[in-house]
Order: sequence, then structure tokens, then C-alpha cells
Amino acid sequence: MKAKSSAHYQREFRRRLREQGLVKKEVWIRPEHAKQLALIEKQLREDSGSQWIKGVITMTNEANIWTTGSLQAALQETDLVTGGAASLELIDGIEPSLHIVMHEYGDLPVFLTVSGEQIIVESVLWSVDDVTDVPGFNDAVLRTHKYFPLSTVSLDATPSGPDYYHMFGALSSTSILPNVVFEIETLATNVIHAAEAYSEFLNIAVEA
Repeated sequence: MKAKSSAHYQREFRRRLREQGLVKKEVWIRPEHAKQLALIEKQLREDSGSQWIKGVITMTNEANIWTTGSLQAALQETDLVTGGAASLELIDGIEPSLHIVMHEYGDLPVFLTVSGEQIIVESVLWSVDDVTDVPGFNDAVLRTHKYFPLSTVSLDATPSGPDYYHMFGALSSTSILPNVVFEIETLATNVIHAAEAYSEFLNIAVEA
């Protein structure tokens, strides 16, 4: 079965935001402030905005090196999961990974893997077949992906069927837990925004 594109999850995400009484507002900022805006947007969706986030946590804990299993146990205790915003399961294999379903983002699936010194968080965007102008799209991604804080776009082969574009982020396997949660939530936000930002190159419906 063909994987659902990020446009599907974008529509579900928008629908759930509207059901919560939230409204969309367009803002214009300098590119280097995209990370701060993502933090502020998240805060304003959750409360009255009386408490402002003034920076991004960048600390690591060199005494603790995450494995996929230990990170699963830790994430199960975070507000992200206990509050129902996400659920997760461990996928066993040679290199185990976590399948994280982001319920507040239209049930967007996100995958997390701990590989050596890195934690990789990624999600599917869409297949090459969903792109009307592949060279034009690739050029646009190279010129604009820096506007998506902490995330990068890749093109990955599949054993059978078309290649797929993914969005991913990476951080140290010694990162403290709040940083990991922030990486997961930022990736989900960026996937939703990418569906709108690159809609002109897609032959699938994207909600404006």
C-alpha cells in the first residue's frame, strides 16, 4: 500500500487545530529567527502566552548515552505521551527504531533511531511520483530547506516502487530529554509546513 503523503497529515492537522478554536496567522520574519518562532507558536497554542520561551535548550548529558530502548522508556513518561499528544511503539530489528504517532499533527508518523553518536528523527514527505517537476522541486529544496529549523530533506530509495522524499533531523545521543522532545515536535511542525511551502510542485491536494 502506498504511504500517505505529508499533505494528508497536513489536512488532518489543520482540521484538528480548527476544532480547538485556533486560527492561522501569517507572519514575516528574518530566516534566522525561524527556530524562535517555532517555539513561540507552540507556546501560544498551549496557553495564553503569559510565559515566553527565551531560548532553546542546548545542553547535553555526557554521562547518559541513549539507546533506542532507553529512549522509549524515557519518552513514555514525558508530557508528549502521557498527555495524549503522541503514542509510540518499539520496532525491533537489527537497528531498532521508535514509531511515534503525532496525534496533534493528524496522526503523522515519525520514526526515531539511535545510531552510534546520533539520534535520527525522520518522517515521509511524499514520493517522487507526487512531484510534477522533480528538477524544479529539487532546486527549490536546496535553496529553501534552511528555513525549516533543525530539519533537512533527503531523497531515499525504496526496495520496490518509487523513491520517497523524507524530512529528518539529527542530534547527539547524549542530548537531554527535553531536547529530544523538541526535535520530534519541530520535525512534525516542519513536515506540515513543507506540504504548504512546496505545494506548487505537487500533484496532490494541499490545504492552504
